[in-house]
Amino acid sequence: MNEEFHYFPDLFDLLIETIARLNRSKKGALLFLRGAGVATDDLAEVSDIVDSNPDSISKFEIVRSVLTKLNARGDSGLRARREIIKRVTEFENFESCWPEDRLKAKGLIAGVREIVNTKDSFTRMKQERDSEREKSLTNWRAEQTALAKKISALEQITQRLFALFAMDDRPQERGKLLESVLNDLFKAYGIHVSEDFRRKALDSNVVVEQLDGIIEFDNAIYLVEMKWLNTPVGIGDFTPHLSRLLLRPNNARGIFIATNGYTDAVLAECRNALNLRTIFLCSLQEFVMLLQNNHDLVNFLREKTKAAIVERNPFLEVLS
Repeated sequence: MNEEFHYFPDLFDLLIETIARLNRSKKGALLFLRGAGVATDDLAEVSDIVDSNPDSISKFEIVRSVLTKLNARGDSGLRARREIIKRVTEFENFESCWPEDRLKAKGLIAGVREIVNTKDSFTRMKQERDSEREKSLTNWRAEQTALAKKISALEQITQRLFALFAMDDRPQERGKLLESVLNDLFKAYGIHVSEDFRRKALDSNVVVEQLDGIIEFDNAIYLVEMKWLNTPVGIGDFTPHLSRLLLRPNNARGIFIATNGYTDAVLAECRNALNLRTIFLCSLQEFVMLLQNNHDLVNFLREKTKAAIVERNPFLEVLS
C-alpha cells in the first residue's frame, strides 16, 4: 500500500478485527503493535488499563484505540502504519491465535491482502494518471515556451527585414544583411541552414564557389540565392545560380529570391530547367507578406515546390 495514505475506513475496521484475533491475550496485541513500531505515547493509555484493570477493555478496543491515535499522527505515523500492514499481510504462524479464531484469522488476512492490493492498484493507476498528466503539462509548457520564443524571433526578423528598405545608400551591406535575415527566418521554422557556404579548391584555400545559403527541407537540399536589385533579375544574375545547381546531383534543388521580380527570359530559362532540376523563384514581397500575416513558411515552401514539380510553374506567387 502506498505510504502516502492513512488507513481507509474499510481497512481500518478489518485491521482491528484481524490483529485482535491474531493474539490470544491483550498483552499479545500490545506486543504486536509495539513490535510494529507504534510510539510509546500511543500505547501508554491502553497499556495502563491492561495493567490496572484488564477486564475493563477488550482486545478489539485496545487495537481500535491505538490505531485511531496512529492514524491521526500523519507523517510521523507512516512507518508504523506501513509496518503493521506488512506484518498482517505476511502473517503465517497462527499458533498465537485461539484455535477457534484460526480459520477466521486466515480469512481476515486474505481480506486485508485483497484491500491492500486493490488500494495499491488504484494508487498505481492514480500515480500513472498523475505522471501522464504531468508529462502532458510539461510538454505543453515546453511547446508554449518554444512558441513564445518563435514569435519573439519572428518579430525581430520582421523588424530587421523592414529596416533593410531604408538602406538604399548601402546596397552591398544590405545584400549581406538580407542573407542573414532570411537564413534566420528559415531557422525560426526549424529548417536546417548552412549560411554563406564556400567551397574551396582541394589543393588550396582558394574559394571556387560561394552560395548565399543551403537549406535542408523535407529530406531535400536546396541551394538558395538572394538578390536585392533595383531591376528585375536578368539572365546574367540568374545563370550562375542555375549552373551551380546543375553541377550538383539530381536530388539537389534550387531557390532564387529577388526584390524586384524576374525578366521573361529568366522565367523561360527557369521553366526549361525544370526538365532537369526542381527550382522555383520567390519575391521578397512574398516574405514580407508571410511575416506580416503570420503565414507558415513551411507550407509556403511546400506549395512552391509542388507548383514547380506538378504544374511546372517555377514562379507561382503563393502570397501576392
